[in-house]
Amino acid sequence: MTVAEQSVAIRDQLLERMSNARERSDALFKIVRSEAIYERPIPERHRLIFYLGHLESFDWNLIRDSVLGAQSFHPEFDRLFAFGIDPVGGGLPTDRPSDWPTVGAVQDYANKVRTTLDDELHRRIFEEHSHTKDGVSLDLLLDVAIEHRLMHLETLAYMLHQLPFDKKIGETSAPTVATSRVSHHMIEIPAGVASLGLSRQGGVFGWDNEYELHCATVPAFEIDQFMVTNRQYLEFMNAGGYELRAHWNDADWDWRTAREVSHPIFWKKSGESWGYRSMFQEIPLPMDWPVYVSHAEASAYARWAGKSLPTEAEWHRAAYGKPGGESPYPWGNEMPGANLCNADFVRWDPVPVNALPTGRSAFGVHGMVGNGWEWTSTPFAPFPGFDPFPFYRGYSADFFDGKHFVMKGGSARTAACMLRPTFRNWFQPHYQYVYAGFRCVNR
Repeated sequence: MTVAEQSVAIRDQLLERMSNARERSDALFKIVRSEAIYERPIPERHRLIFYLGHLESFDWNLIRDSVLGAQSFHPEFDRLFAFGIDPVGGGLPTDRPSDWPTVGAVQDYANKVRTTLDDELHRRIFEEHSHTKDGVSLDLLLDVAIEHRLMHLETLAYMLHQLPFDKKIGETSAPTVATSRVSHHMIEIPAGVASLGLSRQGGVFGWDNEYELHCATVPAFEIDQFMVTNRQYLEFMNAGGYELRAHWNDADWDWRTAREVSHPIFWKKSGESWGYRSMFQEIPLPMDWPVYVSHAEASAYARWAGKSLPTEAEWHRAAYGKPGGESPYPWGNEMPGANLCNADFVRWDPVPVNALPTGRSAFGVHGMVGNGWEWTSTPFAPFPGFDPFPFYRGYSADFFDGKHFVMKGGSARTAACMLRPTFRNWFQPHYQYVYAGFRCVNR
């Protein structure tokens, strides 16, 4: 195959991936009843109508000026749907449904964007080289557009998790997984090296915060074999975990008391027992599922248990390390599948933390990819050699503020392509809604 033929094949594959991602986002909006599209399931986020326009606006704004040179046909919508909200402190959004355009107007805009982009992109598929004025390749922009949409599939999923059940159209969930009760213990991880980040010479797509490849020396430590479960977290609650000041740092305690936070956001008190808010119904609290909590809550639990959250390097070492090197996935070289991890949109909800033993790491740690992001103690910061994307300079750099913490691993609603070991997610410590759990370490 010639270089030109390879270029066409790669771009054709990217356009197919974009089409598949669109199909997934279209399907997600179909579970929202029409009267609920102006709802705001999470106070810190935009109304759902925003995301109906944002996914297309992002692609349009990213590719139009820099590659296609096409004229904007709706500058107002280009601006309105350009950026979401980072839920860090400050006042909550106060807009009203009447402040937003009609659903029909947003759908017309989205359809026109797709048609225009598709016509231009398919016309350019046979161009061996297609770059922006800054020298950025069209292929890179397509990768960014695809993964941005896939990220929002997860954002929308956890937003819809908070939407009242009667405002959603239910889907058949994947079969539940029956397991024996989890027996918890810690795994010894020998001292070694964690290879963090991507090499720019590797030819593999990554976001700007994933570069540059570097090594971190990791002393020996112990890590929980499984993520902390609802059962374990209930013990923390019953021991007064939310009432005892000693378990919380100053900022986290102020947040907990001001917001009157007293339990995980996915839990709901049902009489004398706890229920769990799954995507389409309330169920009895699944004791062996991973608990989903904020960084603040995870940190308080770890202090109560006399342990700590792992650093990003420790987490990486436990997940991908093996005697003599590292593997691309905890279980080895095989691509992610339903027998190895709970990810890539197979389920709406978690499974028991011991449900997929074939996905354990070389050191015997279970469930480090999928089933819930995992909080680390590492503030989100640039790797050595960081260079922001020239077309999206604020994607990472705006969050290098000491107010966000790195999460690793992925959830049930994380796309397979983002299960790579270098992918870094991040959130501020007082955000409860994301599909994020944790495990603890002893040093």
